[in-house]
Amino acid sequence: MKKTEVRASEMLRELLAKIPILQIEGIDAEARSADWEPDLIARLRVDGRPHLLICDYKSNGQPRYARSALLELRNYIAHRAPKATPVFIAPYISPAVRQLCEEKGVGYLDLEGNARIAFGGVFIERMVTDRPAAEQRELKSLFRPKSAQVLRTMLREPGRAWRVIELSEISGVSLGHVSNVRTGLIDREWARTSDDGLVLSKPDELLDAWRDSYTAPPGERLRFYTLLHGSALEDAARSALRADYGPGRAVFASFSAAQWLSPYGRTGTHYFFADDDGLRKLQAALKLAPASKGENVVVTVPKDLGLLADTVEPAPGAVCTSPVQTYLDLSIAGERGAEAAEHLRQERLSWPK
Repeated sequence: MKKTEVRASEMLRELLAKIPILQIEGIDAEARSADWEPDLIARLRVDGRPHLLICDYKSNGQPRYARSALLELRNYIAHRAPKATPVFIAPYISPAVRQLCEEKGVGYLDLEGNARIAFGGVFIERMVTDRPAAEQRELKSLFRPKSAQVLRTMLREPGRAWRVIELSEISGVSLGHVSNVRTGLIDREWARTSDDGLVLSKPDELLDAWRDSYTAPPGERLRFYTLLHGSALEDAARSALRADYGPGRAVFASFSAAQWLSPYGRTGTHYFFADDDGLRKLQAALKLAPASKGENVVVTVPKDLGLLADTVEPAPGAVCTSPVQTYLDLSIAGERGAEAAEHLRQERLSWPK
């Protein structure tokens, strides 16, 4: 057995040993053959009655691989061991895959300690709340700036089928990086392949995961005060944000973008993303003075300038971060931000199920 399968066997034995009515007669690895065989078979006695657990171990527990394992397990049970209990084992099994296992009547165990196995009057369930570090790193890599440019492009047209070359050209990301994003989306079943290309199949689940992993874009966050307010500030800002108004880019962000995309509630502070030249345009147009406290304008100069390319213009000069980016920024802006984010999502980010 491989080391991971040995560990899986040990964890399964440890889990079962805690049940008083169970007697473990053996947990054996099956010899490989041309036909599919389970990785482990646990031979048990439950109150003296024999019972088998038929276990399949996958090194990747993402939905794409889990679904295949569940099918193999169910087929084996149906034809070779109808009274046995199937169990799916992987290094980590996400909540979505756990639900899938329950729906298919398959038990599960992961090497992080999550488990649910039920048979013959025995019910075992154990939950570990935290995602393992490897899973967190993998998710974060899917939402890093270059990957995020690909995701934002797809979420603009979630029903569109994309060729890898198209995605690379439109998002400005290399073919290799687009291919990595493609694999990550397919493994989690957030996207599927069709004859025409890659299509998002679960944009809501993708956006949920992105929101839960999202942190403020790295960059310089600058605080200013302006004497302008109301329509005077709005007109000056829209003039400065126009693409034909000198070099540099600046856009409404966060609450300020939401006011144009899906108004929910005004705040006393105005938010922008800008590059260095865009910052200078805003400073001149809004007559900004640095403020250590009492600021009413916040400008972020992000390291990821791709944020300034993913924009919409709901009114002339009102250049805003896209609905997806605005939603993400609002989601980490405190209680009022979370409420505004949900309002924006209902209004601008609702997709057919």
